[in-house]
Amino acid sequence: MSDISILATGMVTGVGLNAPASCAAIRCGISNFQETRFMDKGGEWIIGSEAPLEQPWRGIEKLVQLVVRAIRECLSDLKEPAEKIPLLLCVAEKTRPGRFAGLDDELMNRIQSDLGIRFHGRSAVIPQGKIAGAIAIDMASKLFKQERLQYCLIAGVDTYLTAGTLSAYEGEERLLTSKNSNGFIPGEAGAAVLIGSSNIASDKSGITCHGIGFGNETATISSEEPLRAGGLLQAIKAALSDSGLTMADLDYRITDLNGEQYGFKEASLALTRILRVRKEEFDIWHPADCIGEVGAAVVPCILGVALTASRKKYSLGKRILCHFGNDSGERAAMILSYSGNGRG
Repeated sequence: MSDISILATGMVTGVGLNAPASCAAIRCGISNFQETRFMDKGGEWIIGSEAPLEQPWRGIEKLVQLVVRAIRECLSDLKEPAEKIPLLLCVAEKTRPGRFAGLDDELMNRIQSDLGIRFHGRSAVIPQGKIAGAIAIDMASKLFKQERLQYCLIAGVDTYLTAGTLSAYEGEERLLTSKNSNGFIPGEAGAAVLIGSSNIASDKSGITCHGIGFGNETATISSEEPLRAGGLLQAIKAALSDSGLTMADLDYRITDLNGEQYGFKEASLALTRILRVRKEEFDIWHPADCIGEVGAAVVPCILGVALTASRKKYSLGKRILCHFGNDSGERAAMILSYSGNGRG
């Protein structure tokens, strides 16, 4: 994969209606976890992270409201016509409980209608859940080569705050509730990142994606097989090979870990199987601690966090490992780096 640059971001989360507010809250460890209108089996209100929109939109319309604001923020300083920018839209996988009907067919048109613009003809919907953003990065790299494009917009939107989704995950004992301590807090978000080809120069410090890799884990969270983190290990090794770097070159991690023990165990196992040098510090950031589980929006959110940490100079180093995983076993990893002064 050719190097590509992350140039701008937009975010709407449970802790902010734009990227600066969201990233500041995540940096400070501030959450907006509150009681939802849904009740668990123990008779207690389910805790969630709902975006503070001015109206109680529901269904696909809520997804439109979440992601359109993020896209507008992301493109606010760009002069390039929208017709020259493909939109790669990341949404929930088709097997996700409570997924809105018609999501793949309606959402893209609704977004373009609300924005009043038409994106490039190579725009696409990527229904691959939490790894959709990584797939979009890979697709964008190929588009830059094939179509000679300069920019691409990657957006993700998702919500777990629906009755069907919450009921299914509570039934699997995966929600954090009054009866279950090993679970995640459901959230929702819309996020977008503007990426440019390697020949795009920016007057602001930006992030470069040097490598990407994919893998598949057979011992999924619902499986009874012993977990050895083979899928995540495969993805990380592929990303490192693509970037020409080693684990020793990396400074910290930003991941989609959402509070479930499975994810932390998998990340730890993968690290012990690939790290061959002593590192005094190799911190791991997981924004879900503040914004909850945001599904298909997680990759653009994490890229936004990484970009903001670079520009605000509170990062933990210059090279970052990011990794993501779907419940069904798909894994993805990315190697990022940026210019700047490191810690700040």
